[in-house]
Amino acid sequence: MKQKYKNLPLRSGVGIVVLNKNNEVFVAKRIDNPKNFWQMPQGGVDEGEDLLSAAYRELEEETGIRKVQFIDEIDGFFTYFLPNHLLGIIWKGKYKGQRQKWFLVRYTGNDDEINIKTKNPEFLDWKWVNLKQITELVVDFKLHVYQEVQKKVKKILVDRS
Repeated sequence: MKQKYKNLPLRSGVGIVVLNKNNEVFVAKRIDNPKNFWQMPQGGVDEGEDLLSAAYRELEEETGIRKVQFIDEIDGFFTYFLPNHLLGIIWKGKYKGQRQKWFLVRYTGNDDEINIKTKNPEFLDWKWVNLKQITELVVDFKLHVYQEVQKKVKKILVDRS
């Protein structure tokens, strides 16, 4: 990490693992990344906002998804750091990475209700994938987060079956 960015804080964030009735995971392709990388919904926490409310707000802002059933809060927090080529660019250059709390929810609506063409669109496309695939689709600097989230979601699903 470049010296001038070392003292930047981490952004407070949330992530949402959205499962459909077949336990497939919602992923979407970002508008600002021309490569074939996909991610689960995630975003920043506003000042004074609790984490679960932030997760629901981000989910709706990014995907139009409102009809969900809460399953669980994923244990722990997950941190990633931006690669050098994104430092000073993303989030107006205010942060060096993100510390996230992740939540697991089940989508109870119909696929035609999902709308990524939002007021401020972040995604080009979306799809449902097997939980095993999420680590094959993500950008490398978030891979360790997705590996841990994947492991913990798998355990939650096994424990509840």
